[in-house]
Amino acid sequence: MPKQPQVRKGVIIVAGIGTRFLPATKAMPKEMLPILDKPVVQYIVEEMVASGIKEIIFVTSWNKRSIEDHFDRNHDQEFFLKERGKYDRIADLVELTKKVQFFYTRQSSPKGNGHALLCAKEFVGDEPFAFSDGDSIIDAKVPVIKQLLRVFEKKQASVIGAQRLTDPQTMTKYGNIYGTPTKEDRIFRVTKFEEKPKVKDVSPEGLIVGGMRYIFTKDIWPFLEKMNKGRNGEIWVSDAAHALAQKKKFFAYEYKGQYFDTGDKLSLLKATLHFAMKDDEIREEIGVYLS
Repeated sequence: MPKQPQVRKGVIIVAGIGTRFLPATKAMPKEMLPILDKPVVQYIVEEMVASGIKEIIFVTSWNKRSIEDHFDRNHDQEFFLKERGKYDRIADLVELTKKVQFFYTRQSSPKGNGHALLCAKEFVGDEPFAFSDGDSIIDAKVPVIKQLLRVFEKKQASVIGAQRLTDPQTMTKYGNIYGTPTKEDRIFRVTKFEEKPKVKDVSPEGLIVGGMRYIFTKDIWPFLEKMNKGRNGEIWVSDAAHALAQKKKFFAYEYKGQYFDTGDKLSLLKATLHFAMKDDEIREEIGVYLS
């Protein structure tokens, strides 16, 4: 098998309208909701950049212009902050934008995350690529995408990041990954994906899709293009990944890290508290407040 090229590109889908956060998301994308002093989507971009991704395309929708503005340079603002000795507040973001090129395309109508991913096909071409949604944060010492890239380099096949749960009832709330263990620690050969199965049918290995983190090869495109509409009449990445796993090698890696779904109010609050307790400046005061 010829060696796959290096993974340089990442795709982040941010096209959802954020109905669970209305009215806050009427004018502001849900991906721009803050976790302390950074929007959710910046955590994901930082993960990709720290994993070696050099080009990122956002698949957006009609109300997502602020994401583009956030990752653009504003030299007047930078000068203003420097003049007032406050440049450190934006310095990390400026440095981040220097390490990666950003591109944008729009999903014209809400047809599912699989359709959103297809909108990036021309940008990605035949290269393998990293893929993530725009509202899940994974706190890890080694960025999760970097962990998946190490597996990809060994296996030369598509890889999904997985978490392991022990409670079958909890597993019914997530997409489940079914597979067989390999000789390598934490790596499984995927046999199928199933969205929110019944308790009796959950993954025997306890594997769930914990944050949408994939490394895909070009093999995913034909399956997405031929994929019929699934639940809610939309096209889903998980359905295409399932079809791909029936035909090609597909691996799951139980990554090391803590996953935070920020897609609803309680989850966003939990993520905020987690990172607040890691912040030296406010940890003690937050701890006192919560006690």
